[in-house]
Parts: sequence; C-alpha cells; structure tokens
Amino acid sequence: MSPKSGFQPVIRCAVVAAAAVGLAGPVQAQQYPAKVVRVIVPFAPGGGSDITARQFSNKLSGLLGQQFIVDNRAGAGGIIGMELTAKAPPDGYTIMMMSGSFSASSATHKPAFDPINAIIPVAEFGITPFVLTIHPSVPVKTTKELVALGRAKPGELTYASSGVGGMTHLATELFANMAKIKMVHVPYKSTGAAMSDLLSGQVPIIVGSMLPIVPHLKTGRLRALGVTTAQRWPSLPDIPTVNDSIPGYEVVLWFGTMAPRGTPQPIIDRLNVAINEALKQEDIKKTLEADGMQPTGGAPEAFGKRIRGDYERWLKVVKDANIVIK
Repeated sequence: MSPKSGFQPVIRCAVVAAAAVGLAGPVQAQQYPAKVVRVIVPFAPGGGSDITARQFSNKLSGLLGQQFIVDNRAGAGGIIGMELTAKAPPDGYTIMMMSGSFSASSATHKPAFDPINAIIPVAEFGITPFVLTIHPSVPVKTTKELVALGRAKPGELTYASSGVGGMTHLATELFANMAKIKMVHVPYKSTGAAMSDLLSGQVPIIVGSMLPIVPHLKTGRLRALGVTTAQRWPSLPDIPTVNDSIPGYEVVLWFGTMAPRGTPQPIIDRLNVAINEALKQEDIKKTLEADGMQPTGGAPEAFGKRIRGDYERWLKVVKDANIVIK
C-alpha cells in the first residue's frame, strides 16, 4: 500500500467525524425537548413573574410537545433562583423565566457568581412601564411640580419601594438623581405590601408597577404623574411620561426567558422561535395587554443588549446613591 493510499481511510474517517459534529447541533435541536423542562422562577407564586411564567410554560408545552414545569425558587431578590440556573447543566432542560429584576439584583447584591455572563438570553416576552404615583395629599399635579416641591423641601418627602435594591428602589433613585432632589426611602417586602401605607398617605410616593396601582387611579385614591417609558403607554393614554419633565428618564420592566451559558445554540434558537410563535397567538396577546404589557419577542441578541444596558445603568445608580445590601 502506498503512503498516499494509506491515508485515505484516515481522511474518510475524519470527514465523517466532522460531518457528525456538524449535524449534532441541528439533530439535537430537532429532538429537543425529549423530556420535561424545568422552568425556574426566582420569585414566590402569585407575582407578575410567576403568572407570566405559567402562561408561557403552558404555551411552550403545547408548541413543543413536552411539559414545561414551573419551579419557584424565591429569595435574595431573585439571586437564589438565578444561581440555580447558572449552575444547572446547560442542556436546555433547565431554563429561567425572569423579569427586569435580573439586572437590578445583579447590580445590587454582588453575588458570588457572575449572573450577567453565566446566564444567557433566550427571548423577551414583553415590557411594561412603572408609574410615578402619589397620594392625593401631596399638593402637586405634575412631575415638574413634584420636582419643585422636592427641591423646596430636601429630605422631607418619603417614597416607598418593593425593597432595598429592587427595581422600584433603583428607578426612584434614578429619578431623584436626575431631578436633583433628595427623598427618604421606606422599603417594603413588595409593592403590594407598600400599598396600605401608600393609600393612607403615610408614605405618599412610589414608582411602582402598574397592576397594583391602576385600580386605585380609577377610584381617585392615588394620582399618577407619569409613566416611565419614553412614550405614553397605550393602556394609560392620558398619563404623560416622566421623560416629558426629565428628559432622558426611561425605565421599563421586561419579562423573558434565559438559560445557563453553554446551552447549545440550536436549542436556544428552537426556544426563541417557539416563544415568538406564542406571542402571535391571540390569547397570549390579550392576556399580556390586559396586564398592561406590550408583547415584544425578537432575537436573543436584542434581549441581551437590553439586559446588559440595564445592568450597567443600575451599577451607576447603586454607586451614586451609595446603596448597600445588608
């Protein structure tokens, strides 16, 4: 056998092996999911993230032919569930459904692991604004008037939040910093927990999520000064933006799916396509819109850009406001 002919079997084996490797990703994606998928939600049952996660888990079960089972792992501002996700096998059978609290918690809690780089984006579901809201006892009607009052009475105004380092805390500190006012922070365990004192006027200001606030706007027990998105929000068309009074101010609360780094790209793509397909279905669109959410979807890269942009902004807010998690 000549040296040349002796190499032919080796070359053929190498070509076959390379082809097998090249096909592994697509084949793996076509077979996925072959068993139950665990969906970690880093918050307690009943909250916005949990409700949204259950809606999408049901849809993905139908679209992909396997059960997507929600596993609530609350604690430490979402860090416990985030760490479980980061350390899970990157095989597509553990994913996480999360809110914008991901970027806030990553910036404030300084976890032992690196969530921004250990967990990767899959697909965004939608976005919703916060609402700058006051008790009617506060003698202002607009955001500009609130800013003027805050400058006239530095350190006298108090505001509620869903907890130290949470998004409502950071969103309000960003507002105060850009408005050049000082307010006193009163943290609660959640926006819902803050509502009693907000409705009584004991803590008269909050930058809070829409769901618990909107019913009280309709009864006049609370007054909205502005939404935190760059443009007016479709379900609250009569409420101006905070951006109208403080140019450049924008905060959105997103919801979406993420996975451990190293999850094969074909599986990420398959999940992304399924989520985008779910967002086209009328029942999901109506449910999200009823909750004040705008369906978004899109590619993992766009979602990742939003996550990292939020993280970098919250890092600066934490530093400027000297926020410390004890």
